[in-house]
This record gives sequence, structure tokens and C-alpha cells, in this order.
Amino acid sequence: MNGMLMSLPGTPIIYYGDEIGMGDNIYLGDRNGVRTPMQWSGGWNGGFSIADPERLYSPPILNPEYGYQAVNVLSQKRTEHSLLSWMKHLIQIRRSSAVFGSGSIEFLHPANHRILVYVRQLGKETVLIVNNLSSAAQAVELDLRRYKGNILIEMFGKNIFPRIGDLPYLLTLGPYQFYWFRLRRI
Repeated sequence: MNGMLMSLPGTPIIYYGDEIGMGDNIYLGDRNGVRTPMQWSGGWNGGFSIADPERLYSPPILNPEYGYQAVNVLSQKRTEHSLLSWMKHLIQIRRSSAVFGSGSIEFLHPANHRILVYVRQLGKETVLIVNNLSSAAQAVELDLRRYKGNILIEMFGKNIFPRIGDLPYLLTLGPYQFYWFRLRRI
């Protein structure tokens, strides 16, 4: 979802804790479930405060899966494959192209309804976004004939995909996978 959020028009909003996969405390009720202390470290109160836990506005998350001992900024900064590192990279890729901030958007309509596809364009820059919204691997055929002669450059790994021709462009995506492609005429 973050990949799709970052590729849509407008300013994406990430609430604190989303960048590390911090959970919510649903037992606090109303909106207080998302107003728990930020989990900066695995230490006292998640590194948020040195106060006694009962004096905090909201208690820290203690769930063993999402609590501050398991999910926190300090531990994720130490791991290059953490959600925090991935989110930083995602934001860096988004910022590398003005098309994401103010480009136009045009939705394509492939036969596979589990795949959401759109083209972002600003000036001479064109980016193709392909999102698999399914929990299963999916194949999709895209009508990209108007971009015939262009190659697709995947924006995260900078891998080059085959040139677009007259036939439908076939892609396969893993569960919830997405691609961001720059189109280049070579």
C-alpha cells in the first residue's frame, strides 16, 4: 500500500509509526489507539519518556508482536532490510522524479481486475505504475502500443525490461507486488 500511496497524485501522508510498522492499541477506544508513544528504542517506555508508564498520556504498546521491544526505530536503523530502511528508499525514489508530485495521471484498464495500472506524466517524463492488489501472484497484459519503441526501466533496481512493441506487454507480479517503470526511448 505504501508503494501505491507514494505513486498517486498529491502529498502522501504517513502517520508516525507507520514507517516502522508500529501497531495501534485498539483497546484505548476512539482515536486514542493511534496516539500511543512513539517507539524509539527497546528501552524504558520505548525511549519516548523517562516518566513512570502510568504517568504517560497513553500507555506504550506492550503487544509482543508490535510492542516497543520488538518494533522500534533504533533496531530498524541497524538493519538495511527493515521497513524503515525500505520506506526511506521509497521516499528517495519518489523524490527523484517531479512526476509524482505534480504529474498527470491516466488509468489503464487491463482485463485482470486485480491489477491497478496508471501512467504518470509530466513534460517529457513518463512513469508506468503497476500494482498487484491480490494476495496471489498475477499476470497482466498491458496495451502499451502508444509507447512503442520505449524500454521500461524499473525505478528501484534500475533493471531494464524488454522494449515495448505491437503486442500486449506481459508482466507477472507476486502477491501485493508493484512496479514503477520509467519509459525511455532508445
